[in-house]
Amino acid sequence: MPDTRPVEHMLRHTTREEQVGQLFMPAAFINDTEEAIVRLEELIREFHIGGLCFFHSPASAATNFEGKKEIPHNPDSLGTLKELIRRYQRAARYPLLIAMDAEWGLAMRVENGEPYPYALCLGALSDRDPLLYQVGLRMAADCRDAGIHWNLAPVADVNCNPGNPVIGYRAFGTTPEGVARRASLFYRGLKDGGILGCGKHFPGHGDTAVDSHLALPAIDKGAAELESTEFVPFRRLVAEGVDAIMTGHLAVPALDPEGLPASLSPAVIGQGIRQNLGFDGAVISDALNMHAVSKNYPGPGEVAWRAFAAGNDMLCFAEDIPEAHRRICREGETDQIEASFRRVWQLKERVREVGSKPVQPAHSPAGLRRELAAKCLTEARADGEPAAFLGEGPVTVVLAGRDLLPFHAGIRDQFQADFLEWDLAADRPEALPMPGTQKILIALQPPALKPAGNFGISAAALRALDALMENHRVWLCHFGNPYALNLLQTDRVAGILVAYLPLAEFQQQALAYFRGEARPAGELPIQLKPSRNG
Repeated sequence: MPDTRPVEHMLRHTTREEQVGQLFMPAAFINDTEEAIVRLEELIREFHIGGLCFFHSPASAATNFEGKKEIPHNPDSLGTLKELIRRYQRAARYPLLIAMDAEWGLAMRVENGEPYPYALCLGALSDRDPLLYQVGLRMAADCRDAGIHWNLAPVADVNCNPGNPVIGYRAFGTTPEGVARRASLFYRGLKDGGILGCGKHFPGHGDTAVDSHLALPAIDKGAAELESTEFVPFRRLVAEGVDAIMTGHLAVPALDPEGLPASLSPAVIGQGIRQNLGFDGAVISDALNMHAVSKNYPGPGEVAWRAFAAGNDMLCFAEDIPEAHRRICREGETDQIEASFRRVWQLKERVREVGSKPVQPAHSPAGLRRELAAKCLTEARADGEPAAFLGEGPVTVVLAGRDLLPFHAGIRDQFQADFLEWDLAADRPEALPMPGTQKILIALQPPALKPAGNFGISAAALRALDALMENHRVWLCHFGNPYALNLLQTDRVAGILVAYLPLAEFQQQALAYFRGEARPAGELPIQLKPSRNG
């Protein structure tokens, strides 16, 4: 970040309009039209915008919640991102704070960004494993290289609900202390690596059954239970010196009897964050375009005004900025405007501070993924040895996924086997051919990481999977969200290897397991439900 004057100087030498403008962090899209880019440049100039949060495109899932727009593919999104950051910074009178949700690396928003495992996969590590710190360091280096100052991570939610539609795989696990220790190590890596972090989504989004992108969830827990579960990771991050806390769009009557979303609740922010947690740093709202709040306050600038009035310092994905800016300038308390401006500007000062001498990561991106694969892969069940299973007698490998080429090639080169390819989204029997051998290795990569629509697996594919597991001797290699295993009849399965995701390094580690060359070191981060026949 360019040189920034001390906050006391800025308070004396900026206008009320400029200070209010610094509180806005509108969305910027990596893949957008030139017309939209020019409009955002004009907004930055006219309203003294404080920061930008980058998303892939207006059609991406984070912004087009219920739509079916085609998402553009840009093989050099990273290059486009870097150029846009330079362009928007040139439009700004004061340096912009550039943020992104990069929970599992830039690849969360950028096609050619480096990918790392999602948090639940990292939950297979010991909660004191130094690799958690190294993941934060490596992500920080990637972000700094791209021009990102602020990774809106880690997720500090404790995933208490196995059916959670929006957190799930994004959480480090299901126990408060385990999540707290992992989130703390991850954040420490971000900080030492030279970027800002953010604990989210206070007061805790892990026990919800509604996706706040679509509607307002509610958590019906008492204050004592919230204190002993949801608050634990946030307290640990505050003790660690976390830069910011993000408020979630969820109603928690124990904290706000009026039922206001936490992100719009003076009680949740004032008593919950400021007093209870003792946190005086920056509070940022979750994206204000999300339907949990935007549908209930549809007036131009209304939701941004309410978020500010509740105590958020930075207004993420604020829309209708001209109207919201004018209202805050007109109706906002001067002391509150100056306090929020101070916290936002101090974030910019902190970017310079932590970025001046960053700790360099110990691993290349691929090297880190190899280390993680070796320690995360989890043997959930094993009746016998996997190498013997594949090496003795006829076997068919069912490739049920789109991105399994390394695994396919490795099995083909090592073992005598027949291969069948399945389309898990299809309802047609011909897309789900049944094998002719008794022994089956299923390489399973569900189409989706989120549970909506059974993780993208069709009803016909679920029936076919159950038929294989009921009538054949099966070893299952699962390259997906472990919660998806709850859909299957696994009580008769000989073995289950949880490989979590289809990154090439994880597929190679799975191959080493089936060759008898590696033993999985990970611990399953969730409790699976009993099989339907179990």
